[in-house]
Amino acid sequence: MITVKELYKSFGVLNVLNNINCTIKKGEIVAVIGPSGTGKSTFLRCLNFLEMPDRGIISLDGYTVDVEHCIKKDIYELREKSTMIFQNHSLFANKTVLENMTLPLIIARKMPKKEAQQIGEEILEKIGLYDKAKCYPSELSGGQQQRAGIGRAMALDRKIMLLDEPTSALDPELSGEVLELIRKLANTHDTTMVIVTHEMAFAERIADRIFYMNHGVIVEEGPARQLLSNPQKEETKKFLEYYRKVHRL
Repeated sequence: MITVKELYKSFGVLNVLNNINCTIKKGEIVAVIGPSGTGKSTFLRCLNFLEMPDRGIISLDGYTVDVEHCIKKDIYELREKSTMIFQNHSLFANKTVLENMTLPLIIARKMPKKEAQQIGEEILEKIGLYDKAKCYPSELSGGQQQRAGIGRAMALDRKIMLLDEPTSALDPELSGEVLELIRKLANTHDTTMVIVTHEMAFAERIADRIFYMNHGVIVEEGPARQLLSNPQKEETKKFLEYYRKVHRL
């Protein structure tokens, strides 16, 4: 479903991604953990060309792009394979919750408004926001806003979902409701997910595998519980020990 080979990305003289190689199977959920500033979000953004990689090969759901030889059509086709959920919900402030659901369907998919509205209402029912359909984002709590952002991604019905620290801007209570929605989505949809997260307990519960990243490389990967309880690399051990000490686990 997702294959990455020899992926590199720099910002000026700063090397952010250094030879990333990985394969993620259809329906698999992978959590990406690691220190701040180590390239996790950049890795996610390079998968759908929100950041333009320097070189490498990216394959999403059977469509393969060689970064150094790609054209606009390749980038468009690759972006059509996935949807992205950001740290901040990225809702349109001047649109209602339902309009935020339907706008991508009407504009990008050229879907009739009535059909898009029906899909939007079904999604709002699933994420527990049906009663907020006519509200604007400013009238929602932070958790509700992020749930609406996830709902908008669900409406596009793509096979790959990329989530960039979806709870980092929320307090623990609101974070919990968003994490629960993602867990339900993962359990009920055949969606391949790559989730950048700092929530280790959530990663252990939801992920099939975990990638530990540092210095722009995947240092270690393995089954979620195995990697968190018995990491093989000294670097991974130190990171997890520090995390548990800070969070008093």
